[in-house]
Amino acid sequence: MLLQRMIVSLLLAGLVGAGALAGEHDAAAAVDAGKTIPEPLHFESDGSVRIDGKTIDYTATAGTLVMKNDDGEPIAHFGYTAYEKKGGDPAKRPILFAYNGGPGSASMWLHMGILGPKRTVVEDVSFNTKGPFERVDNEYSVLDRADLVMIDPVGTGFSRAVGEASGEDFWGVDNDIESVANFIARYLSEHGRWASPKYLLGESYGGIRSGGVAYELLTKHTISLDGVILVSPYMDFIAGNNGAENDLANVNTFTTFAATAWYHEAIDDRPEDLEAFLAEAEAFAHDSYAPVLLKGSRATAEERSEVLAGLERFTGINADYWDRANLRMDESRFAKEVLRDRRKTVGRIDSRFAGDAINHIAETFRYDPFFPAIGPAFVATFNDYYREELGVKTDRRYVTSAGLYRDWDWRHEQPGAWGKQPVSNTAVDLAYAMAQNPNMRVLVQQGYFDLATPYGATEYVIAHMDLPESARANLVLKHYEAGHMMYVHPESMARFKADLGAFIDD
Repeated sequence: MLLQRMIVSLLLAGLVGAGALAGEHDAAAAVDAGKTIPEPLHFESDGSVRIDGKTIDYTATAGTLVMKNDDGEPIAHFGYTAYEKKGGDPAKRPILFAYNGGPGSASMWLHMGILGPKRTVVEDVSFNTKGPFERVDNEYSVLDRADLVMIDPVGTGFSRAVGEASGEDFWGVDNDIESVANFIARYLSEHGRWASPKYLLGESYGGIRSGGVAYELLTKHTISLDGVILVSPYMDFIAGNNGAENDLANVNTFTTFAATAWYHEAIDDRPEDLEAFLAEAEAFAHDSYAPVLLKGSRATAEERSEVLAGLERFTGINADYWDRANLRMDESRFAKEVLRDRRKTVGRIDSRFAGDAINHIAETFRYDPFFPAIGPAFVATFNDYYREELGVKTDRRYVTSAGLYRDWDWRHEQPGAWGKQPVSNTAVDLAYAMAQNPNMRVLVQQGYFDLATPYGATEYVIAHMDLPESARANLVLKHYEAGHMMYVHPESMARFKADLGAFIDD
């Protein structure tokens, strides 16, 4: 029953990484219905992009790679978009494999947001819903440092199960890890990149994927990675899901509540220094809030009163509301309550965004203002770029967000554990990979205003990874004054690229 309630809470919260545009789940399932194996897609084109004053000429390949089972039977067409610098030495040029999360999100968001040679133009914290929609050369692309392969897992983009396989064969924590690792190994063979320095970059649920893929590549394929980049990572179901009557997640989410209230000026005596304010909020969460949650009804009236005063001080939501909520609030309820007096709802993916509320007496939000604010611009510019500039001529629909979490098998077989655990935590896998590959480094990029994967949960997961001290030195955490997709914030976009570039160069 507890697991069922946790899953239901996750579904209601809509944890779909960097995108969940409604209504596309049925389309993802429909592509698996037929047994006819279509021809794989393959389109090549040339392009160039100017980065940091230098022109990078590249070959772009968009298509699907046929994946087969051990009997040589096709089981999937795995979609990808690759960019390779012309004249680069494949043995020395780094290659970065990147994907979004969901589960069920295509790589469009990272592709057009920060990594690829073109990026979508959006006005930060505004509703970008009026055309014409614009894309520009991306001066923050990673192509000056590495070749790039954007991956769309099965059920997203143009990726689909084929033959006797079905989508359910790929839709689970362990199935997904295995299929993505197999794709990477196959791509290295197909394109002669075995000697290249190799990197993974995953956003949101891409954190769960990356922890598992890093370990799977090392132990099943004997492929060592130079680095793993975790962008707004979701890695531990327990640490970050505060809708499951789970006190740990309530503590880990609290500092993002405080950051959101600070941003929207919803608190009294608001200080100018965000980081100093968050340091105070963290101290309160760990030293006062957590012990009272742990004590439950055993907490004294004085202890409870002190905590209620702190909850009001840091979030702007009055102590009486917190008291009636029994000191606990999930992100959907908070997003609705923090600006209720203004009749506004804040975003879950990026709580800097705010939109008009629907139903002003509702207890939880009905939509995340972030998605309608940026989604139309991303979808329009990506499809225009993909079909017109890259020349992908097909009548297939590129599925941006399939919502596969509804059908996902969340169980995971951790290294060192007997059998599958009921919920996933691939920070364990990542720790095993780091211990066995002492040269592998990890960069974590996390926004303060992210209610989907709160930075407190990310810090908790990192701090509790069982690592040798030498391996811990290989792990770097960077914060940004933005949300889940911090690259829609202009200042954070520049910092994101600088941090990523320095990491690859190191």
